[in-house]
Amino acid sequence: MRSLLVTGAVIVALATPAHADPDSLDPLLHAAAERVATADQVAAAKWGTGQPIDDPAREQQVLDAVARKSAELGLDPAAAQRIFRDQIEASKVVQHALHDRWAASPDEQPTERPDLGEIRPVIDRLNDEILLELRDTRQLREHPSCKGRLAGSFNRTRAELDHLHTTGLARAIPSVCS
Repeated sequence: MRSLLVTGAVIVALATPAHADPDSLDPLLHAAAERVATADQVAAAKWGTGQPIDDPAREQQVLDAVARKSAELGLDPAAAQRIFRDQIEASKVVQHALHDRWAASPDEQPTERPDLGEIRPVIDRLNDEILLELRDTRQLREHPSCKGRLAGSFNRTRAELDHLHTTGLARAIPSVCS
């Protein structure tokens, strides 16, 4: 099991070997939670620049890469793309909420602007991790018990998150079970 802590824009993850429990969706949920947490840095990078939160060109690049890599892993590319559309929407939920918060509370606005060029490789790494988790949990995700197991993993993972990131994680996972 890994521990995930979100504090501001800092993500601390202590990883142990993934896939330790073939009957658990916890590693997948932790990777999704880490991806949601990166939205803080993306929001800060875009804050005050006029750059929109929605970035259809980047979103399509992510979805194209997911389709390609999922096929290589033996996953259904369309199913993987549905899951990653949810990941992208979850990130936008967090970014919009942070921009709204910062607009209402100038004292909470970020004082530094991260470089998106440095954040995107982190997101790409998490995308790859999520794809591997999807591959390794395929049978579990297709099993009738998936929704119950997903709810249990969600509850364990959300205990480590604040309200905003819990909301983001909830948005990131509706397509996980087949």
